[in-house]
Amino acid sequence: MKITDYLTPELVIAELEESAKEEALKRLAAGVTEVFPKLSEEKILTVLRDREALGSTGIGGGIAIPHGKMAELEKIIVLFARSQRGVEFAAVDGQPVHLFFLLLAPENSAGIHLKTLARISRMLKNRDFCDKLLESVDGLSLFAMIKLEDERP
Repeated sequence: MKITDYLTPELVIAELEESAKEEALKRLAAGVTEVFPKLSEEKILTVLRDREALGSTGIGGGIAIPHGKMAELEKIIVLFARSQRGVEFAAVDGQPVHLFFLLLAPENSAGIHLKTLARISRMLKNRDFCDKLLESVDGLSLFAMIKLEDERP
């Protein structure tokens, strides 16, 4: 299973301008509906807010993995966004978040949802990879770096 099975270049936001959590979540939801216009931006936002209410998906180290499940989905959707400035996201370490992997999964997909979360987490443990994402110049290079890292076993 590869992240790039679900992430496409169109689902990469090279520079997230928002600096607060709520606005960032809105932009991430909008990024999904730009590629999948039949999905409801408000529904995505509700799913993300509900998950954040359980505890921040800002896992520390400048990383957040907002995620949730939606009955309307037939397959997983992954969106990546980067913020050079950083977003105040109530991360567990209190630091701003710079790298976001948004994961939306079908309602009845517990196994693949967890495997995808684990794969994303494993990739983001590589600090060199994270540093390269922060240094990248545009969305296509970001996608290329993610694809390259995704090819590693």
